[in-house]
Amino acid sequence: MQLKPLFTFLTGLAKHNERPWFQERKPTYDQLRAQFDEDAEFWFRELAKLDPALAGPGGRKSVFRIYRDVRFSNNKDPYKTHFSVYFTASAGKEVDAPGYYLQLGPNGQTLIAGGLYMPDKTQLAAIRQEIDYNAAGLKALLAAPDFRRYFGALGGDKLKKSPAAYSPEHPEIELLKHKSFVATHPLADAEVVDHADFRAYVLEVFRAMVPFCQFLRGATEA
Repeated sequence: MQLKPLFTFLTGLAKHNERPWFQERKPTYDQLRAQFDEDAEFWFRELAKLDPALAGPGGRKSVFRIYRDVRFSNNKDPYKTHFSVYFTASAGKEVDAPGYYLQLGPNGQTLIAGGLYMPDKTQLAAIRQEIDYNAAGLKALLAAPDFRRYFGALGGDKLKKSPAAYSPEHPEIELLKHKSFVATHPLADAEVVDHADFRAYVLEVFRAMVPFCQFLRGATEA
């Protein structure tokens, strides 16, 4: 993937987020999107070896559209200013199942992340139950050297008070307070465009996330 041309294109799009500008440069976008699709195929293929449960729609079909849905948004800009992809074990391109996410764009938009963002009520109850039963398993994978290296700690929004089903004195109450269970590795622009092999680096970070996604999937699909 040609990262500098991609960032140049997306920087221009951020300044001129309008259809005439985009349409005039559509061949450039198509070329950059084709390169991103190719890398997405690589990541999906290699991830499936590490996490065989992945059964999503494949690489290029897991890439999100650049066109924004403006129907219910105050921001009427027609285009996103980043490329993104989400790999999941779900049969469709859904963000409501544990998975692996890459967002790639200039001005600090790039991040490699995964887990489950804002699980529904049933999923959240299942994850909390798994933590109640098996906190040691989650804490062990969060303490793994590669996980700590890339993600530091478990991320995601938390309740200010303990969940209704659990005592404030529960030994794992801080884990149980989570409303989202995510791991996030943000990257500065220079770390992306100057990287010797960014495609391999993304896979390396995804690899560190595999046990975490498998824990969440095991909890929500049990």
